[in-house]
Amino acid sequence: MDNQFRKFLDLYLVAWRSSSLDRMRDLISTDYKAREIKDGDIFDFGFEESINGWEQGFLFAQENNAEWALNEVAIIPLRTDEIMVIISATMILKGKCIDSAHLFFQTFRKENFEGWKIVRSYIEAGISLENIRNIQFT
Repeated sequence: MDNQFRKFLDLYLVAWRSSSLDRMRDLISTDYKAREIKDGDIFDFGFEESINGWEQGFLFAQENNAEWALNEVAIIPLRTDEIMVIISATMILKGKCIDSAHLFFQTFRKENFEGWKIVRSYIEAGISLENIRNIQFT
């Protein structure tokens, strides 16, 4: 894996864990496209909706003194300038992990002068923690 990408990914995860909306905004491409599946419903969205979603999630975390529990499931090079990272994300509230998580399939691209940016996401929301723990790749 590209050492510059590892540094970028670490910054991305720090921004997420610290609920830093300003930093997260800088790491997402303005051409960002995403799809989220929640309770069987499909939601497609772009950059602005993504920022609104991060803002709501970060506000909830801050108001409830919650911690983000993030786990890198896989890092998959797609092309020389694109890498997919699969991340499971949940929250710890009052010392206890909530009973579900989201599974993020996030594609990052190395932009010419801006460095790495997140350009695409596919998100499965509300997966039981048991199912997340049992992820296996064959």
